[in-house]
Amino acid sequence: MNDFSKILNKAKELESKMKESQKKIKNINVTGISGGNAIKITLNGEGDLINLDISPQILKEDKVIIEDLIKAAHTNAKQQLKSKTSEEISKATGEFGIPGFKWPL
Repeated sequence: MNDFSKILNKAKELESKMKESQKKIKNINVTGISGGNAIKITLNGEGDLINLDISPQILKEDKVIIEDLIKAAHTNAKQQLKSKTSEEISKATGEFGIPGFKWPL
């Protein structure tokens, strides 16, 4: 029974750390860039688009080029967010020996 109590205590500790990580993740902001800073997209920790900055010079380009640059900046931001989220989760789960734990993004 003593081992079961230890397991429950560890589970409660992990739950607490995961909740703390979730709060930190919500406060993350990442900015994806493309076209040599012509397009900047900022996402929050939940993956919501919170800012889109398009350089006036790039607006002279063809619509297809602008669309591709927006997609590239968004992809860059998503990659950064995934990396930062995984890093934050690893901090919480690292001492509990949960290898390869992935945040659902």
